Order: sequence, then structure tokens, then C-alpha cells
Amino acid sequence: MAMRRNNKLLEWLLCIVMVCAFSAYAVSGQVRYSIPEEMTVGSFVGNIAKDLGLEPQRLVSGRARVFTAGDSEYLILNREKGQLLVKERMDREQLCLEISSCSFSFDVILENPMEMFRVTVEILDINDNSPVFPKKEIELEISESVLPGALFSIESAIDQDVGANTLQKYVLNPTDHFNLKIQGRLDVSENIEIVLQKPMDREKTKHHYLTLTAVDGGDPRRSGTVQIHIVVLDANDNAPIFSQATYKASVVENAGKGTLVTTVSATDADEGSSANIEFYFEHATTTIRELFTIDPISGEVKVVGDIDYERNKQFRIKVKAKDNGGLTNSCGIVIDVIDMNDNTPKITVMSFSSALPEDSVPGTIIAMINIQDLDSGDNAKVSSSIDRDLPFKIESALANYYNLVTDSVLDREQTAEYNVTITAVDGGYPPRSSKKTLSLKLTDVNDHAPQFQQESYDAYVFENNASSLSFYSVRATDADWGPNARVSYFLEDGSLNGAPLSSYVTVNSDSGGLYAVKPFDYEQIKSFKIHVKAQDGGSPPLSGNVTINVFIKDENDNAPQVLYPVQTGGSLGAEMVPRSADVGYLVTKLVAVDVDSGQNAWLSYKLQKVTDRALFEVGLQNGEIRTVRQVNDKDAVKQKLAVVVEDNGQPSRSAVVNVNVVVADSFPEVLSEFTDFTVDREYNDNLTFYLVLALAVVSVLFIFSIIALITVKIHRWRQNRLFYKYAANLPVIPHHPPVYPDGTMGTLQRVYNYEVCGTTDSRMSDVKFARPCSQNTLVDVSRMGTMQREKREQEDGDVSEEQKPPNNDWRFTQQGQRPGPSGAGPHPEGAGGAIVGTGPWPNPPTEAEQLQALMAAANEVSEATATLGPRYNAQFPMQHVPDYRQNVYIPGSTATLTANPQQMMPQPALQGPPQAMPQVDVPNAAQTPASKKKSTKKDKK
Repeated sequence: MAMRRNNKLLEWLLCIVMVCAFSAYAVSGQVRYSIPEEMTVGSFVGNIAKDLGLEPQRLVSGRARVFTAGDSEYLILNREKGQLLVKERMDREQLCLEISSCSFSFDVILENPMEMFRVTVEILDINDNSPVFPKKEIELEISESVLPGALFSIESAIDQDVGANTLQKYVLNPTDHFNLKIQGRLDVSENIEIVLQKPMDREKTKHHYLTLTAVDGGDPRRSGTVQIHIVVLDANDNAPIFSQATYKASVVENAGKGTLVTTVSATDADEGSSANIEFYFEHATTTIRELFTIDPISGEVKVVGDIDYERNKQFRIKVKAKDNGGLTNSCGIVIDVIDMNDNTPKITVMSFSSALPEDSVPGTIIAMINIQDLDSGDNAKVSSSIDRDLPFKIESALANYYNLVTDSVLDREQTAEYNVTITAVDGGYPPRSSKKTLSLKLTDVNDHAPQFQQESYDAYVFENNASSLSFYSVRATDADWGPNARVSYFLEDGSLNGAPLSSYVTVNSDSGGLYAVKPFDYEQIKSFKIHVKAQDGGSPPLSGNVTINVFIKDENDNAPQVLYPVQTGGSLGAEMVPRSADVGYLVTKLVAVDVDSGQNAWLSYKLQKVTDRALFEVGLQNGEIRTVRQVNDKDAVKQKLAVVVEDNGQPSRSAVVNVNVVVADSFPEVLSEFTDFTVDREYNDNLTFYLVLALAVVSVLFIFSIIALITVKIHRWRQNRLFYKYAANLPVIPHHPPVYPDGTMGTLQRVYNYEVCGTTDSRMSDVKFARPCSQNTLVDVSRMGTMQREKREQEDGDVSEEQKPPNNDWRFTQQGQRPGPSGAGPHPEGAGGAIVGTGPWPNPPTEAEQLQALMAAANEVSEATATLGPRYNAQFPMQHVPDYRQNVYIPGSTATLTANPQQMMPQPALQGPPQAMPQVDVPNAAQTPASKKKSTKKDKK
């Protein structure tokens, strides 16, 4: 037991010494190690990182691994320490059989970047096998007639070790009759023979026992023994002789069972039974006995198993011939195996990147592939290929190693995934092939910016919209994938009417929806542009822009505004119609505008209250109030018309204008009835003030009510007597109604403010024309009376005085005019008189049309003033007649009408000397409503 332990310890020491002795060396990316066989699992082989000149961290980051083409992996790689360790027990005798130089190779593969190193490991033999004889005892039958010097073959011993550890010598003991003779090398081809030194005498000794010892050259030496039993026979002095010392034959792999490989033959010079020879394999291994058999009589060697070239390329068999006399002889058979193309190429993927960025440059390595064919010659020559339509190619790196690389620019948006099929074909006949398919996916790179379908979009939104109203949505597409295709929307900086766009519009960053921050007003903003940027989530991000034209659509949110006559709480205004007025007589013309647009601004006029026998009608589209019949005595002197001005919106909006009309032929008649008009007053004072005031004076009013009533009655009686007395002396004012192009007679507005003052002391009444309450005709000009008198023949015998028509520059011409806010369309051919519109407006009124209509109305007022004549001006000198063309402002327009300075002065009378007129005070166009009210109060005082 102690001796065995010492031997085991010596073996371990020998292993350590041999590992240290055979250090690794690296040449051009290759490393070679030499290690003894039978090393235990986990034993250290070498530091691969140090021997390759790599950093230990490189093995970890590159995911280093061992690739072996065969099925067995004898070594394992420790990445953290960079060491190669024994994974499986290695028996040199099993790996290499009888080959003296035994080694195997494998590859160490790294990634990122891809690298490959070839490692060769040589397995050194240790003396772990003792010489062994095929049999424990050898029996020889030798005739006693054999002369000294006769040779007798002995089966040699087998030592599976190689080199110095294999069989070195034989020792025979005892040597009194026989001596040992060895011919050739001590291997399978050696011949061990014992030589008879002196004749044997069967009668003395029938049996001789010899001990043959085989000793190897290991340290310590190992040996094996066999017992030789010699039986002394009678004389047989000739041994069999083979025809050839060595037979050579060949057999194809996969040959069928029973196939004849070769035939050995031998002859014996003896006769009789001594010449009968038998053949058998000498020292046949298990593999040879499984694959071949020999006929003992004929000497035919045949196949009995499956021969594989990849496992055994050659066989060496020793055949022995023995006659009946016990004499033997040996020969050798060398059988070469012929390779057949029975193996397909084997494709092994050593490294593969299944995901590849689409911006990879041509030449990028995708996979490293090993292709092997276990056949030989042309059968092992392999060619590899892939589909030519793919943007890849396969390149040869080393023997049996190939790289799959990119061959052109890749685009994930065109093709996101590739199936690359690698085909390997050998050079045999018929050729064999194999295929391997690799699935490769392209990873996305942010190389596409978001795109809109159009360069610009038109969005429409109604005014007065609700806040946070979604009125439009834009969408951009990105051909990329994942986060690179996630689009966000942003509103680019800008301003509108001095305010940032963000205060009007906002955009949803995810959906691209546009929302109104606050309501829009068409009368302030009709359209504007915004720029939306679509940006993806790539790094760096890409973006695209689009322009959105936002158009505000008008709603009918404004009621018509009456420009003339002005409906305010100022002085009283009225229109005078003579009793002799013909049918179609133009009483006045209403001027109204609507700040909306389109059909929302198309205005129509109609009377709200009409008696059974209506005297007046209003033009549906032009707003002209005309008589529809002759005036008779039953018609009231004072009439109040309520005209509804309505637009064409849905729903429609309207305004009501009250027009006071006086049917009278003389001015005194007007004055007698004028005081009975109801004056509308507006009280803007606080209701509480009136209540307190009412409580304060309620008691006083009751006391003074009777006194006031009696006083008023007396005052009226006296005033009427004075007025009629004064009116009898008033001059006659001639008047010719202007003739319009349509042939109708009528008067335009002549508006004045007047005060009638009656005094009891002078028994005289004074009629005075006061200054207008406001110079602006659009503000506070109500309660102004209109005086019109038609010239007739006077009963007192005065000669009638004709008056020329007014200046044509101020005449309102209806021919050839487009419809305005309150104007009628052109006259049809041959039609006379004013046309009352009945259909819808053909086109919405423009600013120019509104200005034209307003100017025409102002011209008629000024023109009517000139028709009063010099007598009227002399009798009733005017303080100021307002020019309705001054400072006319149209809502929704930036234009202001201004009268011609040359026509601001009143026209001189056609007859009589010119009369100096007072200077006209031009009002301030920017006068505020507050200042206008103050001016009105002063004038009333």
C-alpha cells in the first residue's frame, strides 16, 4: 500500500513538472500548451489572457468562450481569472490510439469586436500502462527433432504508452535451452522469437517452462510477464512460410458485410498432417475483431462490421500461420480505408448578432461561422454562399471559417427583418450540402423626420366659440419605429394683435388637436396663421413644420345699427309730408348697417305697425319710406312709424327705429301740432333717488296740483292767441320739390332744432332757431323737427316766386348704384319711380357701398336746406344746419366721411342778394359720448 501511494505521488509531481516545463507560447494569434494526460478535473492548464496579451477584463466584456468543432470539450475557460482549466479527464491512449504525437485544437472567440484565437493543446504521455501479453500462458509444441538454432515466434506484449514509456526490452528466464531473439522495432511489427540453444530430449523432459518479461522505459519502470509452456513433440522440422511478409489492401468505407478485403497464403515443406496450416489473427484489437475476420483454412480476410473513414483511416493486422507440427510463422496486413462522400458539411455559428443597427456601414461583421466536412480530399472541399438579393455577403477568414458581413447600406423602413440562409456544398460526387438560416432584425435609427401630408391646412371656426374648443387637428407620421416615431406637437412662437399666439390657440402635444384658448371675434380678427412643429422622440430629435390658416367664420351676433335717423334721447325730430304729395312721394330714407358679414349683413326693412288704410310703406331693401296713396282729410296730422330693420342671419337680429311724420302744408300748422308729440325721455338716475324724491314731494304735489292745472290752462289760452296773431304776418316760403331721375316728387330730410318762446309782457312771440345739440349727426340729433313748405299761390295776391333745383353735386342719384346697406338695386329699363326691393340682397354690402349710401343721405339733407330760399333765410336766420357728411363713422370700418370744404357753406339763394352766413363750427371727430351729452345739455339751456 505504501508503494502504491508513493507511485501516485510521483505521478502528480510528474504532472506538475511537465506543466511547468511546457510553458505556453503565442505566435500570430495562436497559443500552444503541452499538458500530461490523466490530469484531474479543474487542473490549471494556462493563463490564456496573459499568453494572448489581453487584459483579463477583455475576456469578460467580450464574452469569451471556447469553441470546439468536435463533440467533446476537454478544457473550460474561467473568464474572470483568464485561466484554462481541465473540464474532462483526458486519456491519450483513447484520443490518439497508437499515434505518438497527440494533440487537439480549439478556438477562443471574443465579441465586441469579434476576435478569434486558435489554441492547440498537446497531450503528453505518462507511464500509466504496463506491458501486457495477449495471453497469460503461451503453449508451444516443439518436436524433439528440431535442431539448435530453430526459431519459435512468441506473441509480443502491448504497451499503450508511447515514446520512452512504451515497451523497451524483453527478458527470458531461464536460458538453459532457449535464448531470446528480437528482430525489428519493439512495436506491432516486431517479431519475438526464442532460439533453441541445444536439442531437447523428449524422453528426459517433456515440458519446459519459461518466463518472458516485457519491460517499458518509464520511470518507474513497468513490466508484464507471460508463462511459456513448451511441449516437446516428435520431429516436425519445417514451419509454414507466407508468400508475402506484408500484405497491402484497401477497402471503401461503409463497405457491406462479407466484402473480401484480401487473402493470405502460406506453405509448409512438411508432408502429411504437418503440412496442414491454420490462419488466425495474432494480437488482434477489439476494433479489428469487430470489423474483420479471417478464414482459418483459406486465409480470406472479410468485412464483418461498419467501416468509417472518419474514425479509422488505416488498419494494421498481424496474421499467424501454424501447422499441425506446431511450427508457426507470421505476416502483416495493412488495410487502407478509402473515403466516401458520406458526410454533409456541418455549419456551426460561433458568434451571431441577431440585432443590427440600420446605419451599420458596409463590411460590418454580423456572424462568424465554422463549416467543416469530415470527409477528405475533394469530398471535404466546401464552398458557402447566400442569396444574392440580400445586402450581405460571406467572406472566408481562415480555413473552414467564414464571416457574414454587410454588403450595402441598410434601411429598416424598407426591410425590417432578414432571413439569411447560408448554404454549404462539398466537392464530392454526388455533392452534399447543408443549410443554416439566421434571422436578423434591424434596429431603428432616428433618420426620418415627422412629415405632414400637406404643407398647409385651412381651419375654420365660428366666432363666439367656447373656450377650450377643439376646432382642428393635425397629424404627422414618422417612418421610424418606437421612441423615434413618437411624435409630439408644439406651437411655434408668434404674435397676433400684439399678443402671443398662445393666448389665442394651444395645441395638444400628443394628439395634435388645436384648441381655442378664448372666444374669437370675427369683427376683430378674420384670419391668422399659426405654425405647428412636429418633433419625434429620437436622439437627436428631428422635426417638421406645417402652416395652418385659421379662418374665423361670422355669426349673426350683431344687430343692425340705425345711422339715420339717430334714435337718442335728444331733441324731437320729424319728417313733413305735404297734403298734396303724390303716390310714391319720398318721405325719408333709413340708413342702417350691420357689422356682420355675408348674409348676416343683408338688411331688410318693414313697417311694424300699419293701420287699415296705410299711408306709407318702406322699401324692403333700400329703407325708403314713400307714400302709397294720396293724403286725405281723414289722415292724422302727426303719425309715428315703427320700422323694423332685420338682417338675414339665422336666427335673425333686428332693430326698431321710430320715425315721426307730420302731414301738413304750412309751418304754423306744424308748430300747432308739434307740441303734442310725445317726447321719450330716458332716466339713467338711480331708482333709489327717485323714490326718495317722490317721498319728499308727494305731499307738496297734492297741494300744488290744483294750482298748477289752473295756471297751465290760462297759459295755453294766452299762448294760442299770441301765436295766431304772429303767424298771420309770417312770409310765404316758396318751395318746389326736387325732381328725381325716376320722375317722382319728394323732399329729403331737413332737420332743425327750434324753440318757441312766448312772452306775456311784449304780447309778441319769438321763433328762434338754435344751434344743434351736437355737431356730430350720428349722436343725439333726435327731437329735431323738420320743416318743409311747398310753394303755392298765396291768397293775399303775392307773386309766386320760383326756386331753382338744388345743386346737382348734392343730389342723390339712384341710377347705376349698387345696393348698399339700405339702398335699392338699379331700376329696370322703362320703370319709373322708386323700386321697393322684395328679394334677398344679391351681394353683401361693402364698406364703399355703406359710405356711398351715407353720403347720399347727407347730400339730400344739405340740398334740402338750400331749397328754403332767401326769404326763409332772412326771416328765420339759421344758427347752424348740421352737415350729415361730417364725421360719419361706420361700425366695423376704419373710414370716416368728411364733407367737401367747398360745400360746407350753405348755397346762396337763386334770387335775391347773397346773405352772409354765420361761420360753421366744425366738430371734433373724436368727440366722446360724454362730451356730446354735456353739449346737448348746454344747448337745451
